[in-house]
Order: sequence, then structure tokens, then C-alpha cells
Amino acid sequence: MSGEIFEYAGATVELVDASTILAAARVNPVELVHRAQWPAGVHRVEVTVSSADTTSGPMHVFVARIHAGAEPMTTERMRAMVLGRDPIGVLLSKRIAEGDPVATRIVDGVGSAAAAAYRKLGLDKPSGPAANRRPGAFADAGVGLQAQVDREDGGDVVRLRSEVPRDEVTANHLRAFVTLTLQAVTELSEPDALRGRRYVFSREAPPPPAPAGTAEVTLDMVGGLTGVVAELRQIAVSFRHPEAMARWGARRPQGILMYGPPGTGKTMLSRALANEIGADFREIRTPEILDKWLGGSERNIKQIFRDARRYRAPTLMLFDEFDSIVSYAGAGGDAASQALNAVAGIFKQEMNDLIEANPNVIVVATTNFPQRVDESLIRSGRFDIKISVPKPDEASRAEIFRKMIQGLVAAHERGGFRMFADDLDLAGLGVAATGMTGADIKEVLRRVQMTKAMQDARTGAADPISQQELLTAIRDLRDHV
Repeated sequence: MSGEIFEYAGATVELVDASTILAAARVNPVELVHRAQWPAGVHRVEVTVSSADTTSGPMHVFVARIHAGAEPMTTERMRAMVLGRDPIGVLLSKRIAEGDPVATRIVDGVGSAAAAAYRKLGLDKPSGPAANRRPGAFADAGVGLQAQVDREDGGDVVRLRSEVPRDEVTANHLRAFVTLTLQAVTELSEPDALRGRRYVFSREAPPPPAPAGTAEVTLDMVGGLTGVVAELRQIAVSFRHPEAMARWGARRPQGILMYGPPGTGKTMLSRALANEIGADFREIRTPEILDKWLGGSERNIKQIFRDARRYRAPTLMLFDEFDSIVSYAGAGGDAASQALNAVAGIFKQEMNDLIEANPNVIVVATTNFPQRVDESLIRSGRFDIKISVPKPDEASRAEIFRKMIQGLVAAHERGGFRMFADDLDLAGLGVAATGMTGADIKEVLRRVQMTKAMQDARTGAADPISQQELLTAIRDLRDHV
């Protein structure tokens, strides 16, 4: 994902795809902090962006909860205290060295006595300049953002809260709130406590949890297809900024038709577009529409669009294998053809005013056989954008290998474990995979991963995946297609 990197109090801060965060927050609250190491005095920070209807109108609401009280006295924490790996353990060690009998008893009886002594020593409350801070406010004059500050849970949690009108909110407001949150953290610890640290604020926990091809795919994960990705990004921007569209009297696309050979990633691109918009993803499959009983298919398609008109959250509706639903409209006189004709006719009517009835909905249809779809059904005004998704060329295949391998490394390399050797030649892989699609390349990697996993299971070890093993898997896949 695209991100903005800046520094605050010596820390490196990355804010990942702020526009998408704000768009997604219109639908559901978005948590921005997933894993982070905070300085002494702060043991957890939660930052949430959500949407609310208030007496002043619809608002984006930013909330940060900084847990600055005592950490729970778990068994692991008590053991760490005794072994000197915890700040409390270090303090107790010093007191033992000085002959303090209370500290000695703490270490001798780690159970309930440890927790009681932890409180007795006055270490269960935040320390630092802000420890006794009264409710007040932080402010960022640059964007005019003000955060109200108060305490919760008996003072153990410092809460910051800001509201910005939904029609006025920008990525700068989100950045300002993140900065105010870090300002509060420094006041609860020490001025230089953040120096040298790195914090990521994003919708998803880094690193990316899975390679391209999953439900969590983003446009940044798409290899090759530079022109297609650029066009989808523009569509996402038009969806996320209705105020700019209205100001110019512009109408964003209501429907998108993606067509091309099987395995080129049309469904994956649809999911990526939904994530780029911050929209729910609703896939409508052929069995949900076509019904063997007379009139059943027509009722089903009407119900699908009736539901679509009621969606209050941004939603991308995908009609996959579109030709199987509405193919050969206008041809044939048998009952099956008449049913398809009826479905196509209703589809046309429903698409005529869908965007006016519910601007939260965008429709995507994919097909391997565009020639089977009635041209009147996919004319402009119904499907405004037609995108050809071709088989990748040599450079695109190399890029697909790069993105997929990068995703696998991010998802699986941990604790010294390596998946791929240093001899990989992505350009060479792109040449060897001539004629293959993204789905074929994914299958090549799956086969090599399976082979390595079996070696590991049988012998307890396996070398990283080499260039030659990938070339062999490419050749084997060709021989069996």
C-alpha cells in the first residue's frame, strides 16, 4: 500500500494509505495500531477511526486510548521480574543488593506477594510529566485539529478524542491525530523515549499476511498490469471523493466490465478494487440467479438489486463469469434461452438508475467470453468502463514472480527460516514462463512449496527454493497442460 513516512520526536512513523482508512471508517471502525513496542510508562496504545452521526452532522471520529497504568501481573511478567528482564525486576535486584527485606520477600514468594508488592512500591501508576495531567486538550494548529484529553479506568488510561466533519476530513487530519497521540505518549514517558523507534499506523498488521490471490489482496500486490491498476486506482478515487465529483457535476463509473483469458486475475482485481475503495465485497455467483423453476431466475435477480438499493455501506458487487448469467441474450427460442433473455432484460432495467438509487454501490462483471454478452447490456451508462485483462508479457511475468515471492517471504520467513535462495533470476523466470498467466505462476510456486514441505516433513530440513527448482516446476507444468 502507499504510505507517508515522517519523523516525530526521533521516531520514524509510517501512515499507510490514509485515504483508504478514512473511506473504510465510514463503514466500520478501523483499528490502526497492531503491534508496537512502547517506552516505559506506556504498555499499549489503541487508535481507532470511525464514523458517527451527530447533532452537528456526520463526523469522522478519532480516538486514542493510551494504557499507561500497571501491566497485568501475569505469570510471565512475574518470572521476568525475578530474572531481571523487566524494569521492576531490575529495581528489585538493586533493593536486594542494598539488603531491603521487603524486596527479598517479593522474590522469595513470586505468587500473590509479587503483585501486592508491585502496588506497594508505587509502580502501578504512570510516571513522567503527564502522570497527574488533568483533563484538557492537545491541538494541531496546522489543520485546526483539537483533541480532548481525559482519563479512564481510574486514571490508568489516557484518552484523546477528535471529531472532524465527514465532508471536510482529509489525510492531514489523520496524520495530525497520530502526531497528537505520540505527543501524549512522550508526556507519559520521557521526551526522548521514542527516539530510534518505528511505528506503523495501518488498516492491516504488517507484514502483509498473505500473498496476492487471497481475499486480502490489494492493488499494490498486483504484478504487471500497470495500466489496468492505474485505471482501477482512478475509479477508487472517484468513489471515495463524491464531494469532488459533485462539485464538477461528474459521474463516476456505475459499472465495470473486465474481460480476458482465464487465469489473468480478473476476480483478484475486483477484490483489490474493493479494498482500495474501502468497500464491502459481495460476489454473486451463477447459482444465486439461475433457477430451474419458471420465473425463479427473474425473481432472484430482482431481489439481488432490491437488496443493493438498500446497502448503506460502500459495496462492490461482483458478477463473476457474467456470460453464464446473461449470455446470448436475444437468441434462441427454447425455455433456457427465454430465461436468460428475461434475466438480461431485468439486469438492463436495474442498471439504468442504480447509481442514482444508491451511490454506495459499484458493479463489476467479469467474463472470459465478452463476445457472448449482448452489447446493449454492457453499453455505456450501464457498464461505463471496459477493461481488457490480457495474458502478461515477459516483463509482467517477471513482476508477478517478484510480487508473489515477496508476499511469501513476508508471510512465512521467521526466525532465520528462508524460503528462497539468493540465485533467483526473475527476468529468467519471466522468459521461461512464456504464455503463462498469473494463475499458472501461482501454481508453479505452490508445487515447489509442496515439494519443499514434503522434504522438510521427511528429513526435518530442506534448502531454500532455488532458480533451478522453479525452472523445473515451470517445465513440468507446461508438460502436463
